[in-house]
Amino acid sequence: MDYGYIRVSSIDQNEARQIIQMEELGIKKKNVYSDKQSGKNFDRPGYIKMVRRLKKGDTLFISSIDRLGRNYSEIQEQWRILIHEKKVDICVIDMPLLDTRNKKDLMGTFVAELTLQILSFVAENERVNIKKRQAEGIAAAKARGVRFGRPKKALPEEFGTMLDRYKQGELNADEII
Repeated sequence: MDYGYIRVSSIDQNEARQIIQMEELGIKKKNVYSDKQSGKNFDRPGYIKMVRRLKKGDTLFISSIDRLGRNYSEIQEQWRILIHEKKVDICVIDMPLLDTRNKKDLMGTFVAELTLQILSFVAENERVNIKKRQAEGIAAAKARGVRFGRPKKALPEEFGTMLDRYKQGELNADEII
């Protein structure tokens, strides 16, 4: 059975490109699992549900290794679990060297695992760099006077009186402005 896994980092990102890839591979919609959250760990509902469903001989398709995750050691661990414990094949679409359906001999396994180590390092390093650039951008914006968060709302003049009346039990929460 073929399965697909799709991940984007946030709810405002679009997973359409990955969905199209899975459709082009002929993977049934019910066998495509997705998450809209960071790849920093594998505590993702779609991923967890998919792993429970995978059985020996199944194939898991992923667009790229960074869609699987962005944590070096956890990518390595999940790869080991999927390949060696669950006995499923993995095909990383944009990296033919990471297709365990081919070359299951010692050399093929070595090349795939070496490639995985390099790419999972790159994926985590990119996550670290993204966070660093984001923090630098926020600091620069704050230095320019940009304020983050919800705009402060001015309290009405009578708020203090209403709060006192609420504390004394004369008003309920719905009656306060």
